[in-house]
Amino acid sequence: MLEKLNASVVRALLAAAAVIIFLLGFLVCADIFGRAIFNSPVKGTPEMVSMSIVIICFLLAGYSVQSGSMIYTDVFSSMFRVRGRAFAQLLSAVLGILFFGLIVWGSYEPTLYAWVSGEYEGEGALRVPAFPARTVVLIGAALVVVSYCFIAIHAVRALITGRAADEPHSAPIQL
Repeated sequence: MLEKLNASVVRALLAAAAVIIFLLGFLVCADIFGRAIFNSPVKGTPEMVSMSIVIICFLLAGYSVQSGSMIYTDVFSSMFRVRGRAFAQLLSAVLGILFFGLIVWGSYEPTLYAWVSGEYEGEGALRVPAFPARTVVLIGAALVVVSYCFIAIHAVRALITGRAADEPHSAPIQL
């Protein structure tokens, strides 16, 4: 049940990222046309684009893990049998939990500070609040940790039983 809830949240974040990418395309086109035709670009475009790239990356991180699209090589693991592949998958999941866990740990206080202090990025034309990007980094990294935990559970189960688990990240999530 928790795995399905996590998958649902990841799908919702995937859709949100798609909407942001779509809107970002309009912003960049408006900036280019404004600059070329009216000699007046859309103010704050660089700040909004840089924040949006960070937001998009962390909105998509959970999907990358669940769909098996995160950096993964099967050159060596394909040479192993079920338990060897399960061990490689478990090792990968543990490393992912550690890495993204450190991101969660390291971004908690800056996120809280951004909310409390009203931190912003950019100077001059447009000041973009930092809390949305910091919050998405924190939540996205936490969802990745949860996804890797499910992968680790499946890998441990495969190690114990010696049977290939239904790999939760082997098939792409369908929208």
